[in-house]
Amino acid sequence: MNQWLTLCSVDQILPACGVCALAGDQQVALFRPYADEQIFALSNIDPFAQASVLSRGIIAEHQGELWVASPLKKQHFRLTDGVCMEDEQYSVPAYEVRVQNGNVEINTASLRSVTG
Repeated sequence: MNQWLTLCSVDQILPACGVCALAGDQQVALFRPYADEQIFALSNIDPFAQASVLSRGIIAEHQGELWVASPLKKQHFRLTDGVCMEDEQYSVPAYEVRVQNGNVEINTASLRSVTG
């Protein structure tokens, strides 16, 4: 059964920006590319630098897909699934999120599937 955890209001994420939220004991980077309610969620940990910085990255479009560029070493991670453009073995976890009544919620089952 899916359980959803409220992380923040969608209005707390400015369009074209990301924010970091704590879901249980995991840092989650939430991205809102446009002024609508479409939200993406990835792990906030940059696997190249082992730093909690992906939420501070720049959102960009490349070949019709949305990516975030790490602010440290500039690797790109696809917002839909966390795949690393430069080296897929360094991909980051992506999480299922939704907006419900103006709140961003994360599926806690998607968190558990990553952590075991």
